[in-house]
Amino acid sequence: MEQNLVTEIALCIIAAWVVAVVSQAARQPLLLAYLVAGFAIGPNGFKFITQTSDIQTISEIGLSLLLFMIGLEIDLKKMLSAGRVITVTAVAQILGGVLLGWLCFNFLGPAGNRLEALYLAVAVAMSSTIIIVKILYDKRELETLAGRITLGVLVLQDVFVILFLALQPNLKHPAAGVMLVAVWNVILLLSVAFLASRFVLPPVFKFIARLPELVLVGALAWCFAMAGFAGWLGLSTAMGALIAGMMVSTFPYTLDVVAKVTSLRDFFVTLFFVGLGMKIPLPTWDCIQWTIFLCLILCGTRWLTVFPPLYRMRQGFRVSLLPAINLCQMSELSLVLLALGNKSGDVSDGSIGIAAFAFAFLAVGSTYGILHSDRLLRRVAPWLEKLGLRDLDHAGGKTTTEERQRHICLLGFSWTASSLIEEIRRERPDLLADIVVIDFNPVVHEKLRQRKVHAIYGDITSRDVLHHAGVPHAKVIICSLPNMVLKGADNSKILRQLRELNTAAKIIVHAELLADIPTLYAAGASYVTAPRVLEADDLLSAVEAAEKNLLDEKRRTQLKRLEDRHEVVP
Repeated sequence: MEQNLVTEIALCIIAAWVVAVVSQAARQPLLLAYLVAGFAIGPNGFKFITQTSDIQTISEIGLSLLLFMIGLEIDLKKMLSAGRVITVTAVAQILGGVLLGWLCFNFLGPAGNRLEALYLAVAVAMSSTIIIVKILYDKRELETLAGRITLGVLVLQDVFVILFLALQPNLKHPAAGVMLVAVWNVILLLSVAFLASRFVLPPVFKFIARLPELVLVGALAWCFAMAGFAGWLGLSTAMGALIAGMMVSTFPYTLDVVAKVTSLRDFFVTLFFVGLGMKIPLPTWDCIQWTIFLCLILCGTRWLTVFPPLYRMRQGFRVSLLPAINLCQMSELSLVLLALGNKSGDVSDGSIGIAAFAFAFLAVGSTYGILHSDRLLRRVAPWLEKLGLRDLDHAGGKTTTEERQRHICLLGFSWTASSLIEEIRRERPDLLADIVVIDFNPVVHEKLRQRKVHAIYGDITSRDVLHHAGVPHAKVIICSLPNMVLKGADNSKILRQLRELNTAAKIIVHAELLADIPTLYAAGASYVTAPRVLEADDLLSAVEAAEKNLLDEKRRTQLKRLEDRHEVVP
């Protein structure tokens, strides 16, 4: 039966919606649902749609909008200010991943030629920003050191994608002259985009800012103008859209643009991934074998290229292993890159199918891996020690009598603990010599050492760490971390463990829920802090000051108190 474009779009959207609802109920990624929906209604599934050319044409709009939005969300300042640890790790991961992947795919399969092996290697070297950021945000780990390293590597992966997109149209004939022309065209594209975003777009958008619908049209015009200009230069149109987003990412109206383009992008991106799902072949035994092979290569290269550089830079087992676990999946952009390679005839449909199956498998597997990363860490650490590797605590495993006699133990180090140390430095500097901090953040250790505060590397949920840190001899023990930050434990469990080690100490713990306070006191807490109550008092005083027109005075008092504060965790 012949179908028109509207019918095909309706089938795609309905199928995507139905499968997405099931996917959300099963807590699986939406992109996986779109791929499954495309496969189900496509020529290799139930054959609701047999001719996919119209959907593929429209889905290219979704590709441009997707990359435009990714460009809008790339923070250029963070990218340029990436620290040495992030830069070294990202370079090792990207270049090492591409090289190891190319060797494996070229000599072991499933690529049909060296160029296809390169596409697969680049695809395997990229990780999913959407999946990782969402899970780390839900786990409250984006602001941890391991989370920041993971995010920094993802940002630099995006930079690598930009460079690859620039060269992608000329990879089939990589002559020096052709590559120089491509580089020149990239410079020209970047120059035009920068000049337009610097001198033309600001006054234009300022003029149309009063008409919200024109902001949306203007953003789309800029996106597709740069995509079209990139195509005219012989570059990837996707690259043009990505650069268009990056160039306006720092504009004050970016959030407004993102809000207006998001719904439009979601519609076309849904069609893009549904269309991509239509290319997935029926799973044969051979396809399943190659999918498992690709997944093993991806996970293996992550561990081989992420853990060693971080470990060599003395980041410890935890900070070295968690980014490797976090990055163990394939990026949505990997499927985009392979689709571009397929369009230019460099990548076969079979490779796209294998990559799509691998993406689906790793999207599910890595979700559980990241959610249970602390459990994986505890299981892997003993094996690393058997291989002769040592965590940062090996030098401080044996504490001296002097260290054991420190009177105040501060368990974990985050914003509250940082402010407490600063208050002690300002008001009671004599107490600094009596404090020992137990935490597994190597950056925190270095900053505390500079402030002459003693710190011990270790996990505060470990009984052995607490014992060696001198907790049995402490007079005051403080745990200011909320339950949502503690991994594999909570304040109640830590409190019971502390009471077993030290029955006489004054123990101060944190409570998120007011209902937990009586339970913590019953478990042996000497005092329970409830920051929400203190914050409510501060808010009430701000409301009363506002009623009396004294809010400016209250603000000045606050700013004066914050002067010359040099906290470990800003």
